[in-house]
Amino acid sequence: MAAPAPTDNQNRKLLGRLSLPERRFVAEALRAETVGGVLLLVAAIAALLWANIPAVSESYTTVRDFHFGPAALGLDLSVQHWAADGLLAVFFFVAGIELKRELVAGDLRDPKAAALPVIAAVCGMAVPALVYALVNILGSGSMDGWAVPTATDIAFALAVLAVIGTSLPSALRAFLLTLAVVDDLFAILIIAVFFTSEISFLPLVGAFAGLALFWFLLRVGVRGWYVYVPLALVIWGLMYNSGVHATIAGVAMGLMLRCTREEGEEQSPGEHIEHLVRPLSAGLAVPLFALFSAGVSLSDEAIAQVFTRPETLGVVLGLVVGKALGIFGGTWLAARFTKAELNPDLAWPDVFAVASLAGIGFTVSLLIGELAFAGDPVLTDEIKAAVLMGSLIAAVLACVLLKVRDRRYRALTEAEELDADQDGIPDIYTEHNPDYHLRMAEIYERKAAEHRRRAELAAAPPVAEVPAGSSGEGDSPA
Repeated sequence: MAAPAPTDNQNRKLLGRLSLPERRFVAEALRAETVGGVLLLVAAIAALLWANIPAVSESYTTVRDFHFGPAALGLDLSVQHWAADGLLAVFFFVAGIELKRELVAGDLRDPKAAALPVIAAVCGMAVPALVYALVNILGSGSMDGWAVPTATDIAFALAVLAVIGTSLPSALRAFLLTLAVVDDLFAILIIAVFFTSEISFLPLVGAFAGLALFWFLLRVGVRGWYVYVPLALVIWGLMYNSGVHATIAGVAMGLMLRCTREEGEEQSPGEHIEHLVRPLSAGLAVPLFALFSAGVSLSDEAIAQVFTRPETLGVVLGLVVGKALGIFGGTWLAARFTKAELNPDLAWPDVFAVASLAGIGFTVSLLIGELAFAGDPVLTDEIKAAVLMGSLIAAVLACVLLKVRDRRYRALTEAEELDADQDGIPDIYTEHNPDYHLRMAEIYERKAAEHRRRAELAAAPPVAEVPAGSSGEGDSPA
């Protein structure tokens, strides 16, 4: 199958129909993200219960703060830090592959197709940051948490959709996925630029040397996990000791993989590795991070603090109000100042509903919250509670808005998946092909022949039944 191509000119609309390869890729990616999102949701609930049930809450703190690892290598870390700095590197490795694929083989390689999600994502990060800043300027709070409400958690958002049973058309799902990819890119840049305070030069040089070796081995075609996994661990360790957040190493290695298909390849190396690593990321790394990061106190006092303290209120309003207004406003501006038109199958309330769903900022928001207030454990927990509360409010709001249009979404989804000619390709992609109509004609001819046969059987006179014990010559004796 050829590499996914951008949406064709016929459908170059805002949230228009995806190309068939892109639709298949999005469906597969979202299927994995949905499963991971459900596990993430379960892990978050387990963390909250573990941290708030008096009988076991102390054990949660004990396990979370337990240290292990080689101290000589600067890696004697707590369980929480291993989850945040180690396991999330796997998550960002997958994010790097997704970003690379979108840039070289997906819809983002076409500037016209990329404009909408990029503008929407940028506005969807800028407006929450501005909302946070405004709340904290008026309330004399700390500006350190401005980046916390800028992130979107695609897995958690899809888990919410799966739980409430809402079916989104592929264009809206792709829009949400691409938003999250661009969102992850800017989150990576924010972490690298704003949360790197002290840099150790020698480990950083070693990390870059390791990345250069990683790139060289890929280019000369060296294969084997036993080569790349140990090298990746060394790069990660050096990056951690350099002072740059260790997840940056994962992103860098993901971006180095080739994501274009050469002749005879069914999958590019990047797609193949992503297919192998994504279950580890979505099914283990991210849920474990949530388990040891989402366990915060949810007492009445803590919940009250969320809505009274400027830092936490800024996070909640940033996620709920800033994300929705930013993404919706960016999309509307793209339509207003370009020749693009909104897909006639959808309406602007649909865009606002998806924008509200993007206010679920969980994994990366929790990570940035830990980094922003690392010196204040109490405020860190309050920020985490604000992330949970803001994500919950955004999820409820989005669910209400999406459920209103659920019947329309299901009709669109059924139309997208209809394959009446049974060729394995949805009819919307083949209905303009003469072969499609010939196949449909053959199907209807077979059905017509079957109905004619049944009509002839129904019109034929019934055959008289011969009573049992009678002979064919009549009943008269011989």
